[in-house]
Amino acid sequence: MNGLTFARTSLATAGAAALGAAATSPDSAWYRALDKPAWQPPPAAFPAVWTPLYASIAFAAARALDASSGDQRRRRRLLRVFAVDLALNAGWTPLFFRARRPRWALAEIAALDAANAALLARAWRADRLAGAALLPYLAWTGFATALNAAIAARNPAR
Repeated sequence: MNGLTFARTSLATAGAAALGAAATSPDSAWYRALDKPAWQPPPAAFPAVWTPLYASIAFAAARALDASSGDQRRRRRLLRVFAVDLALNAGWTPLFFRARRPRWALAEIAALDAANAALLARAWRADRLAGAALLPYLAWTGFATALNAAIAARNPAR
């Protein structure tokens, strides 16, 4: 894997992570008042899960981009899907925590799930290890989608 490619994907991924972290407010009165399912992980679980997931996203994107270097069309498409995925990833938190719109956030995370699947498929075609590295990300955002759906259903007035 090219170090410059990895540095670039790491920087982009860290930017998305920072935007999401800046908008997160699990200690807010609004969030604490939400009716949440019993199976929701404790707040400390989220950064513990997201940190290695962000690292795997950067790693997978770099490997897949490097593996696609001989096909500029494939590389551009992969880069586009990666950018859309990161934008959707960063966009969920402000919708949920800042706008306080669980239903809007649910629609957004459904789009993120689709982008994750597209990113995984493109990465897999370029480099199987890159695709495999994205499987935990897809699984976690699937879980997050279920959690978002449960919160939206339990809090219809919000």
